[in-house]
Amino acid sequence: MQEGQKRKTSSLSILAIAGVEPYQEKPGEEYMNDAQLAHFKLILEAWRNQLRDEVDRTVSHMQDEAANFPDPVDRAAQEEEFSLELRNRDRERKLIKKIEKTLKKVEDDDFGFCESCGVEIGIRRLEARPTADLCIDCKTLAEIREKQMAG
Repeated sequence: MQEGQKRKTSSLSILAIAGVEPYQEKPGEEYMNDAQLAHFKLILEAWRNQLRDEVDRTVSHMQDEAANFPDPVDRAAQEEEFSLELRNRDRERKLIKKIEKTLKKVEDDDFGFCESCGVEIGIRRLEARPTADLCIDCKTLAEIREKQMAG
């Protein structure tokens, strides 16, 4: 990733990574049927693989770019760049773990339902955030509680 370039992961880019179109629900279709589960499994596996590739590229980049600069300013700049990359990769490793946890839920037919209240999370919300484990109402309440505890 070039310096100054930011990578955003929107719902459309997650779908693009997997090479799939948004799921088209059919009238009367059962929620989280085999077709929907396969759709999300494909998305989650592609996303996980893309993140793993990023981690591998970072390791390779850091090995290739590692230099012992005699100038302290150059050395400090490189160390700062590496530190930033490592923080990003740590976040991605945590996301990979969350994706793997979500894939396990797909395998166990326990995917797509709110962990707090049990209602359907919804296809569109899951396409936007495939690792979501709360419905929008419970997530909103959790965020409000979090703000109250912090404030």
